[in-house]
Amino acid sequence: MSTPLAAEVSGNPVLNIGIFGVFVAITMVIVFRASRTTKTAADYYAGGRSFTGPQNGVAIAGDYLSAASFLGIAGAIALNGYDGFLYSIGFLVAWLVALLLVAELLRNTGKYTMGDVLAFRMRQRPVRAAAATSTLVVSFFYLLAQMAGAGGLVALLLGISGKTGQSIVIALVGVIMIIYVLVGGMKGTTWVQIIKAALLITGGLAMTIWVLAKFGFNLSSVLGAAVDAGGANGEALLNPGNQYGKSETSKLDFISLGLALVLGTAGLPHILMRFYTVPTAKEARRSVVWAIWLIGIFYLFTLVLGYGAGALVGPEAIKNAPGKANSAAPLLAQALGGPVLLGLIAAVAFATILAVVAGLTITASASFAHDIYANIIKKGKVDDKAQEVRVARITAVVIGLVAIGGGIVANGQNIAFLVALAFAVAASANLPTIVYSLFWKRFNTSGALWSIYGGLVSSIVLIIFSPAVSGKPASAATQSMIKGVDFHWFPLENPGLVSIPLAFFLGWLGTVLSKGGTDAAKYAEMEVRALTGAHAEKATAH
Repeated sequence: MSTPLAAEVSGNPVLNIGIFGVFVAITMVIVFRASRTTKTAADYYAGGRSFTGPQNGVAIAGDYLSAASFLGIAGAIALNGYDGFLYSIGFLVAWLVALLLVAELLRNTGKYTMGDVLAFRMRQRPVRAAAATSTLVVSFFYLLAQMAGAGGLVALLLGISGKTGQSIVIALVGVIMIIYVLVGGMKGTTWVQIIKAALLITGGLAMTIWVLAKFGFNLSSVLGAAVDAGGANGEALLNPGNQYGKSETSKLDFISLGLALVLGTAGLPHILMRFYTVPTAKEARRSVVWAIWLIGIFYLFTLVLGYGAGALVGPEAIKNAPGKANSAAPLLAQALGGPVLLGLIAAVAFATILAVVAGLTITASASFAHDIYANIIKKGKVDDKAQEVRVARITAVVIGLVAIGGGIVANGQNIAFLVALAFAVAASANLPTIVYSLFWKRFNTSGALWSIYGGLVSSIVLIIFSPAVSGKPASAATQSMIKGVDFHWFPLENPGLVSIPLAFFLGWLGTVLSKGGTDAAKYAEMEVRALTGAHAEKATAH
């Protein structure tokens, strides 16, 4: 079964592009309609704070269920079984941290960006600069993963094997994403994410039912067929350790990965920014509850989709496809419903990538325009309606172009793996500072700067000198980003085990060594605001 699928991987290119074109056309209409009411910074950054909890919860699910969730995890499960499903578990459990630690408190304390919260009781300019730098770096890592997914997906659909063709496709996706952000702002982006979440969950449900129906609605039969298709390695798909248990280093890598996944969500700037689009703290909590349910249900689907792809497509066909592991879900769609279902699922995957990159881009551009331009360069004296939003739009174009270049370089990597690196950077650079700011009275500007820059630099340095970037043998299940060279000295692929505790330590050390005290009155005001919502931003734009 695997050979014909690998040979006829593209399905019907005209149908695939046609379905995707319909989605782009519909969402463009919605984005242009949203642009009519996007006039102030509150409209552009936070959608006028006009979304309800359920609406925002669906949008959060749309923002969070990225190409990593759909393409990367399904491929990881198909090839590595139990160890691949650990991505789903980590991504889901992370929401408990976000719900209990940050969602409501951030909504009550901030205005548009993470920098608003961190700078509330500290020196504005250095802390906002650090927060903006961190936001831009994390967003870039996350954008890498989505753009790489776009290249692999189109290579699969159109049979494009050359790097040039895939690079053109990545550029096209980037241009469409830039238009979404420039025209629609947060309102347009949110509606694109709501539509995409509905399509993704519906598509995932349909494929899950279809796979189960082929095996008499017996999950054990699906698992057994995946084991049979896996050949000599088949039995290992059901046991832990297929990817992360073969050596002591890989066991530590698993712990590092788990730590990054569970703690990373609460530090992701594009997820944190979504909490500002609702009018009240209660709606922020409802948003997270809705998101947890939708995301949890979808991750159960990935279990069936991953093992279903292993059973019906076969690991060899997946490994030999242009997008490798990222091709598992589209190949499964082709095996189930032929070119039509492949075209529909591919359009959903494209929608996933477009919606997530739009959310990331608006977050990064808002952070630069609001934190750096408005509050550092202009020292808070800026025309809310025109100048700041204009700078945000220019920044969105620059970020889009950088993301296109990065996506071309990262094309071919497993998306779930790339996203895990973004989670590690977010958990290292952002989470310690957010937690200390909200809960530690003594925490001060020096501690914040040590924590942000220490976590950011340590995580990135360890990633650059890890096997993720160079040094993996050609026989490895996942390849290094740069092939044919070896300059790695850090043994773990994910830096979370070292960089996250280091960032917490540096935040503490920077605080206790600093001679500058903290503003007790400001902390008391922040605590009251965080817990009660007093003086938080109103529901209406102003």
